Amino acid sequence: MNPNPQTNPQQASILGFGTALPAHQVPQPDITNLLTSHLQDKPDLARFARRIFNSCGVDNRYTVEPSYTGAAEDCKYLPTGDASGIPTTEERMDTYKREAPPLALEAAQKALKDAGTHPESITHLITVSCTGQYLPGLDVTLISQLGLSPRVNRLPVIFQGCAAGLKAIQMARDVVQGAPGSTVLVVCVELCTLHFQPVMEKEALFAASFFGDASASCVIGHADENSRHYFQLGRGYSVLLPDTTEDMTWEVGNFGFDLYLSPRIPRLLGQYIAPEMERLFEGEELPELWAIHPGGRGIVDSVEEVMSLREDQTRFSREILRTAGNLSSCTILFVLDAMRRDLKAQSSAAQNGVAMAFGPGLTAELMRFEYIAAKVASESEADHVYL
Repeated sequence: MNPNPQTNPQQASILGFGTALPAHQVPQPDITNLLTSHLQDKPDLARFARRIFNSCGVDNRYTVEPSYTGAAEDCKYLPTGDASGIPTTEERMDTYKREAPPLALEAAQKALKDAGTHPESITHLITVSCTGQYLPGLDVTLISQLGLSPRVNRLPVIFQGCAAGLKAIQMARDVVQGAPGSTVLVVCVELCTLHFQPVMEKEALFAASFFGDASASCVIGHADENSRHYFQLGRGYSVLLPDTTEDMTWEVGNFGFDLYLSPRIPRLLGQYIAPEMERLFEGEELPELWAIHPGGRGIVDSVEEVMSLREDQTRFSREILRTAGNLSSCTILFVLDAMRRDLKAQSSAAQNGVAMAFGPGLTAELMRFEYIAAKVASESEADHVYL
């Protein structure tokens, strides 16, 4: 039994995860046909769409909107004919307000159960979303439906894109380590498909090709002698990459939110990620575990190539992208949850890891972590040994 110098009993840990997907499942070929039917009078753009949709690494997505699961002529978001009836931003927000809370509630309940945490033990609630807004917000709804204390400290993280899930985890880590006795519930919910719009240019196809709907949650606090199979959180930070401000934008439009993704994003991330890893690890050996936000297949490809990773080190990111798509802020929690379940199933010993997520800015959220199978008492009350 060897002590691991990276572990620290005072550090915050992710004690439990919960994820939730909507009822409506849409295979990628179906949504490809839906979009190309919408583009029947733009054959060049339709051909480009098929190429992008077939090569983006997504096989399946989920949506709260049944309009995507029927006949092409009945889809109100991507109509084949008259586009005058497409939903306004107000109508899309009404759908968000109706559909987001039950999905978030499901994920949060699973996370609390997985962590073995009673709702009344939660001292801070961080809610995350960039695909919908209303007040009183999701946090108020969750307090009531989960049975949290009305005095819980509410910290909404809104409109910060795909990087916000990992940002929320790092905020929760800082809360737990700065305020002993705190336990934080993080809840992310994203209904990306509510913002699909008639396509007029190639750039819009990148966003339409891989986003889906989901919710994900986690409980962050201090591990105790009953804790099993958790991620102890290490240092991390957020960084704005230079000269990339216009490469990813997310703005409120009249018919939903307007997303622009530059095709050069994978190359830009590949250019900057290695120096940031050197800064994060300060000359230490790079970890075995890599939780990469799969913002698209090209992003995972770029990180894998630049950091000389094995295919098995990026398989969780690729699998989430393949089976559910890019879930915006929720995605990194899905990746970490899948990784933890696999480590548990393999009866893995402690392993070090790094998590990363990317969003508008361009922003990179980077964080070290360690998988711990179980905490055990040491021979000395002053020492703590983790397995």
